[in-house]
Amino acid sequence: MWNLRTAQRAIVVAGCFAMAYTQLTMSPATIEFARDLGAGGLHFGLLGALPTGMLFLQFVAAYVANHLRYRRRLWLGVCLLQRLMLLPVALGPVLFPDTPDLVWVWVLIGLTAVNHGMMHFSTPLWLSWMGDYLPRDGLSRYWGVRHLWMQWTAVASLLLAALFLLGSGLDVRTAFGVLIGLGAVFGVADILIFLKVEEPPIRPLPDPKLSEVFAGPFRHAGFRSFIAYGCFWNFAAMVGAPFISLFLLSHVGMPLFQVLLLWAGSWVGGAALSARLGQIVEEYGNRPVLIAATGFKAINMTALLLVPVDPAIAFWVLIPVFMVDAVLNAAIAIASNGFLLKNSPVENRSMYIAAGTAIAGMVGGLTSIAAGGVLSLLEGRTVSLAGHEWNGFHLLFFVSLLSRLIAIWFAQRVKEPEGRPTVHVLVQLIGATPLRFMRFPVGLYRSRFGEEEPSDGITADDEPDEVQPREPEPVHTGNGRD
Repeated sequence: MWNLRTAQRAIVVAGCFAMAYTQLTMSPATIEFARDLGAGGLHFGLLGALPTGMLFLQFVAAYVANHLRYRRRLWLGVCLLQRLMLLPVALGPVLFPDTPDLVWVWVLIGLTAVNHGMMHFSTPLWLSWMGDYLPRDGLSRYWGVRHLWMQWTAVASLLLAALFLLGSGLDVRTAFGVLIGLGAVFGVADILIFLKVEEPPIRPLPDPKLSEVFAGPFRHAGFRSFIAYGCFWNFAAMVGAPFISLFLLSHVGMPLFQVLLLWAGSWVGGAALSARLGQIVEEYGNRPVLIAATGFKAINMTALLLVPVDPAIAFWVLIPVFMVDAVLNAAIAIASNGFLLKNSPVENRSMYIAAGTAIAGMVGGLTSIAAGGVLSLLEGRTVSLAGHEWNGFHLLFFVSLLSRLIAIWFAQRVKEPEGRPTVHVLVQLIGATPLRFMRFPVGLYRSRFGEEEPSDGITADDEPDEVQPREPEPVHTGNGRD
């Protein structure tokens, strides 16, 4: 087995392979593939719901983990099957062109459900493994550096996919098959790396009855508050997020190549600043970062409501907005993972992790299905107001915007005694006082590269001593796996 330092580097490499798999198999190319097969709003709502709607299987995995000594074999078997799950639907329409397209739409939905179900079953097993293995001190900093390389991998994956679609001349069905096949190669490579990562034995509850295993996280006040935040945040996000690519493709009229470039460009923001975000989480705590990031998360819904129906203008307007949004997503992901791993006990850790993600995910899944149904009902209907035409997409984005603002209150209620005041994080993110909040991207960039400005009354004496990890973090170093 590798020593800790080598294993930390390997875990980062595995995360990059996992991100390549995710981006190639769950990119906007999947939306275009489904559109080519004739999928409608309800189908897209189901596809958008499945990534979070299948999260209930995390509870099953958490219960199973309390009856295991080691989790590696079970995790490896489930993950290897999951990485190959989408190959039949990717190759089917090409190999069997006479099969009705609607059949392949439902095969895509069914296999996507199984794919995400297996992925979510494996998530608490992997996160509890990492929580038992990685040093607690400096964990958020390490997670931030890992997130940095994963996001650069996302940029490269989507950029190469866009160039492939532009230059290959293949129809969308054939091109989709190629992307899924390549993604499966990266996905399998990701899993095989963990054959050499040491696994500490599981420390289950002394008497792992189902009721005791399940009730543990809900007796913990801090976890209850985090679960409440996660549930409402997933509701707010999933009203609009699953339909962004469809909106750009069908309403704005962007070609698939441009949509892929847009998402690739968005990842640059998170990639450039994830390491700094990890340091901020380590220094100031998870709660203030959640509050600050949630406070800005309405920015993308606002932009989508106002963007003109012109692919060229929309592309250049949305790139900087999506880059800032990717920074906020990275902040929420790093803070959420940090909260889960640092606040879950060694005994029953899998169930704490499952409770912290699965319930919120199921709320998001149901929300996505309902929103997809609303979008189908409103298809073709528009309302003229203030000189603009508004449709079902705009209604969903407006509801999502309002809900994201309400989510700030839920973030403030998360209990984390060691967290610092949110104003400290805002100063780090913005690089100035909150009155100059429009300088957010510049301030965070300067903070990332050490060009910080005076902090408006918060002196060096207010800063905490840097937490040193027990083991040096890798020189080059994610809600689980992806």
